[in-house]
Amino acid sequence: MGDQGPQTVRFTVLGALRAWLGDDELVLGSLQQRTLLAVLLLRANRPMSREQLIDAVWGPSPPAYAVNLVQKHVSALRRVLEPHRSPRAPSRTLTWTDIGYLLSVPKDLLDLHLFESEVERARAARSEGDLALAARILAAALELWHGPACDGLSCPLIDAERARLDERHADVMEDRIDLDLTLGRDFELVGELRTLVAQYPWRERLRVLLMLALYRSGRQAEALAAYQEARRHLNEELGIDPGPQLRRMHEQILAADPSLTPAPAGPAPAARLPAPAQLPYGMPDFVGRDAELSRLDDLCPSGSVGAFRPIVISALAGMAGVGKTTLAVNWAHRVRKWFPDGQLYVNLRGFDPSGSAMKPAEAIRGFLDAFAVPPPQIPVSLEAQAALYRSLLADQRMLLILDNAENAEQVRPLLPGAPGCQVLVTSRDQLAGLVAAEGARLMTVDTLSPEEARELLARRLGAGRVRAEPEAVDEIIALCGLLPLALALVAARAATHPGFPLTQLAAELRVADGRLDAFHSSDISTDIRSVFSWSLQRIGHLAQRLFRLLGLHPGPDITLYAAASLAGVRPADARAALSELTRANLLIEHAAGRYTFHDLLRAYAGELARNVESAASRRAAVHRDCDFHLQTAFPAERLLNTLRDPPEVAAPRPGVTVVDITTPEEAMRWFEAEHRVLLDVVAQAAELRLDVCCWQLAWASGTYLDRQGHWRDLADVANTGLASAERCKDRLGQALAHRDVARAALRLADHDAADRHLRAALRLFDELGDLAGQAYTHRNLAATLEPQGRDVEALHHAQRALELYRAVDHEAGTADCLNAVGWFHIRVGDHEQGLLCCQEALVLHEKLGDVGGRAETWDSLGLVHHRLGDHRQAVACYEQALQLFRELADRYNEACTLTRLGESHDAMGAIEAADRAWHEALGIFTEIRHAEAQRTRARLERRRKGEPRPGRSAP
Repeated sequence: MGDQGPQTVRFTVLGALRAWLGDDELVLGSLQQRTLLAVLLLRANRPMSREQLIDAVWGPSPPAYAVNLVQKHVSALRRVLEPHRSPRAPSRTLTWTDIGYLLSVPKDLLDLHLFESEVERARAARSEGDLALAARILAAALELWHGPACDGLSCPLIDAERARLDERHADVMEDRIDLDLTLGRDFELVGELRTLVAQYPWRERLRVLLMLALYRSGRQAEALAAYQEARRHLNEELGIDPGPQLRRMHEQILAADPSLTPAPAGPAPAARLPAPAQLPYGMPDFVGRDAELSRLDDLCPSGSVGAFRPIVISALAGMAGVGKTTLAVNWAHRVRKWFPDGQLYVNLRGFDPSGSAMKPAEAIRGFLDAFAVPPPQIPVSLEAQAALYRSLLADQRMLLILDNAENAEQVRPLLPGAPGCQVLVTSRDQLAGLVAAEGARLMTVDTLSPEEARELLARRLGAGRVRAEPEAVDEIIALCGLLPLALALVAARAATHPGFPLTQLAAELRVADGRLDAFHSSDISTDIRSVFSWSLQRIGHLAQRLFRLLGLHPGPDITLYAAASLAGVRPADARAALSELTRANLLIEHAAGRYTFHDLLRAYAGELARNVESAASRRAAVHRDCDFHLQTAFPAERLLNTLRDPPEVAAPRPGVTVVDITTPEEAMRWFEAEHRVLLDVVAQAAELRLDVCCWQLAWASGTYLDRQGHWRDLADVANTGLASAERCKDRLGQALAHRDVARAALRLADHDAADRHLRAALRLFDELGDLAGQAYTHRNLAATLEPQGRDVEALHHAQRALELYRAVDHEAGTADCLNAVGWFHIRVGDHEQGLLCCQEALVLHEKLGDVGGRAETWDSLGLVHHRLGDHRQAVACYEQALQLFRELADRYNEACTLTRLGESHDAMGAIEAADRAWHEALGIFTEIRHAEAQRTRARLERRRKGEPRPGRSAP
């Protein structure tokens, strides 16, 4: 039998852990081995380091030989899951990556993934108005459950995930019942709801649904009795009254509110946007905030779309770490079901210690990406982008969380323009402007009450431990100033050392030294630095040093290899230090392999770096950080664009780890992940006068920023690089930077600026005797002149570029310029010469294997044959170009070629073929929202009316 791939192994975790290879169920081994497999399955397709795996399986007290146990169980699992694999062949199911162990499971072979996929499919059906289909999909998804997740297994991660998944299961059951009620299945739901209410007595939504089912079944008295039962239960067991949803349902039933009778479903929308679900993970041990949650619940829509206002949550002046984000995110998770079109989240970094507040344009661009708007459809100006963003939100019921806003001006462009969406803003600023001008509702989030603080500690440390030392707990709460972040750090310290008495922890907190100026107070109960200091002092020296140096990193987050380079240590050592910092709650791994700070911790780290590290040490660390990004970006850029001739980059600085990127796809993914970091690193390098690294990194980022349509970022980076190159008097750097500034100006339609910078670059390349640099610049000048209709001048520059590329035997440049010269010959009417140039270009592009170059040249050949009257040959050329553009997924050029293909069919009298091409082009232009759609639609409308065609002009 051949080697079995990972796609043949099927797993279930929604109930007992089981696995099948084909039709044969596998024997998964010992209890501990099955526990390890369950952990990997719950994190399937996401790498886990050894440290994370050990922590997930054994918690804070692993056995001394835990690493050996992990290796032993992983080896045994590989044999079980791939019994036909040769012992010498690498595993394809359970592999080791640079980040850690990775269990690869296709989405359709793990019941948990199938469940989540079906829930998303149901959400889509509901958004499209097909409620019956949504209900059927949810019912089928729920049949995948056969008991508690990983039933019979237990470890810290499994227990936490089981509790989360149990909540998820209940949420989906409620959603399915809600749909069934909407569809009029009232009688058959009452019995099921009574059973579920008994099983989940604390879920108020189930009681709301039971009351609604009873009311719609004509059993109003029983519905009111169900409310009284809920009220009695909550009062006797918890000493609280029913929540706002229960109260609202009770009032509606008493008033016989007509809205309780379902209205007929409206027609499905013509098109459906993606339903983003961007909410960060909510804290599982979130406590208190009942008054704030109740106020937010009262402002939350209960079913019908109304004119919802933005809500603003603000902390008291100067108070960070009070839990604004935690409150907002946990409330958002509670009410997300009321927003079927999705949830958007962005951290605006308004009070980031680096001063790098997010610009509204960057936030809007991120939201447009969440709606899967292709880059060609995104307008250039902020005003147009904001208008597109508001248009997408129109008629949507979506929840927006705008976290950590700097001021009202930063928020205003992000507000929807029509009712239906709910906006929740958090900020340290009171945002009085939003209250006055936009009618925002202001809430001030205060510190926790003593009771809430005690409950937080009890949840994290255990109620018995907290009851055993009440005076110490009271002192810890007072010394933490009732601040949630401080309490979380104390709890982490106590949980890591379960044998330490809480009196000792209180004493350590009391005598801790240090001050954090922004939060200094004569009352130690509000001095957060003391909490940070003792938490930091009890981790290893390398982790302490890395923590300090991370305060110098300018980006919003950092990767393992960047952190290793920042500290000048081996990746393995950096990984251990990052894990230590994460376990101590001093760092957050917010995405796989990406680490970030809370803003207070970032401020503290930066302060320590300034106080502990020498100026030389700080500069060396920042230089290594910049060099890491340069050494990675440079080869990645070369994979994306082989035409640009690179500058000479020095060898990596000592201590810099080089990441190996080998394919264009990997290069693009790396640039996408590091986009914001690269912008910040370039800006920091310029500020610290690391000028060579600055201009070279700016150059290396150019192709990515251009192709993704981030032209304003390209302009900023290129101008920063130009200033650095001028400071260090590097003429090559200046020439390359001028060219990138020109490229951004051309994309932004500033032709004068593009021409000015290109001519400055040309002068510098001429002084340097750099013929290839001159050639590329002449080619850029031709591209700048084309949209201005200056074809004769453009032809001159394209010919000059071709001469220079040939002089230095530059094949890629020669091929590109041959096609450009041919194109401009066609535009000025010299068709025969254009044909010869394009034919020569095609031969060279085929030799070099340049798919994009071949596609563009086949399109040029189609045009010249059309102009020469050989329409049949033109059609053949256009079809070759179409095949290649489709291979590249180049939608815009595909549509342009279809338009010209239609012209050739039309000239031959093939009316139906011409119409098909134009209709297909119209579909693409409409999809990408290009202005050419209007002209194509007008052409087809004239054809329909039988009007004569207007005279054709050159494309």
